[in-house]
Amino acid sequence: MTLTPVPLEPVPTAPTKIEPIFRARIWGARSLAPLYPDQINLPEPVGEAWLTAVDCRIATGPYVGKFLGAAWREMPVEWRGAALANVPEFPILAKFIFPADKLSIQVHPDDAYASANEQSAGGRGKTEMWHAVSAQPDAQVLIGLKPDVTREQFLAALAAHAVEELFEPHAVRVGDTFFIPAGTPHAIGPHMVLCEIQEYSDLTYRVYDYGRVDAHGNPRELHIEKALEVTDFAKTAGGGRVTHAGSQVAGAHREGGAAPISGKPARRLLAACPFFSAERHDFTARLDLRSDPSRFEILIVLSGSGAIGWGDRKSVYRAGDCWFIPASQGEFSLHPQTATGIVRSTVPDLSELRAEMHRNGMALQEIDKVLFA
Repeated sequence: MTLTPVPLEPVPTAPTKIEPIFRARIWGARSLAPLYPDQINLPEPVGEAWLTAVDCRIATGPYVGKFLGAAWREMPVEWRGAALANVPEFPILAKFIFPADKLSIQVHPDDAYASANEQSAGGRGKTEMWHAVSAQPDAQVLIGLKPDVTREQFLAALAAHAVEELFEPHAVRVGDTFFIPAGTPHAIGPHMVLCEIQEYSDLTYRVYDYGRVDAHGNPRELHIEKALEVTDFAKTAGGGRVTHAGSQVAGAHREGGAAPISGKPARRLLAACPFFSAERHDFTARLDLRSDPSRFEILIVLSGSGAIGWGDRKSVYRAGDCWFIPASQGEFSLHPQTATGIVRSTVPDLSELRAEMHRNGMALQEIDKVLFA
């Protein structure tokens, strides 16, 4: 007897809220207000809110109560999108970062190195971007080495506890965006809040940690040999490809240099690469959006509050939220109660994105400031 497969019931699409996970870090803050006003007077410093960790809980919709990683494996093509239907693991990790002290000086491997040397850690490299949600006047990041720094000079500076002097410093203002390719040594300073979007990887090679010790009095592990293997000194010297206030300088770009993707000034591309794209919208009145049927997106609320609506339904949003928007969601809208800023992120088709920007009148040299192949 031949058994006829029973068709699976379709899973109705809906914007789906994901609950964050707060990660303790030695350099973190004791208060995450105003972004998370209930996270104050914390018993230990929290450095990161992971918004799309595979162990984040789904808070609404048909997958409510499941971990994101488990829900992703169950999602049909209507949710993932045809372009990502065969991606086995959730591909984008989004975070908020809350540094009250300097993070370590570090570097991340690329996919080729991670695949060959870090299979037990997932085998994926880490390219990332940072978008400044808030910043005090002294906020600063270090990205890339100064021109002509050699491996030998780098090691000598490490031994002399003077490695910071070899880096290109960048002041941070609210709205700045920094793109950090794998293999670029870098460090984040205190007194800011960043929204980070990255490949889904937690591979970090720590180079220098300012002599800090953990709660047990032990210094944190360093990974100097691996860091030296993945750092391309010829490429990072001089900062590499980064735009700063619209001009080429070092390894990141400021939002001021990003042009609208379309005719709507509110839609600005922050950065795009093969692993992720991120665009920002700021609005005070209803914003009508439409999902891309070929790929899901995540929607991160940087500021403001209001409601997200689809069909005849609505759900409240607030700053700090992260929402999964299914590929086949179609039309949905945001109804701000207070002025709102959001970031939308997905795994893009760079050729399509480049063509769209070109069709809308953006010069190729400007496109190259925000698209990183």
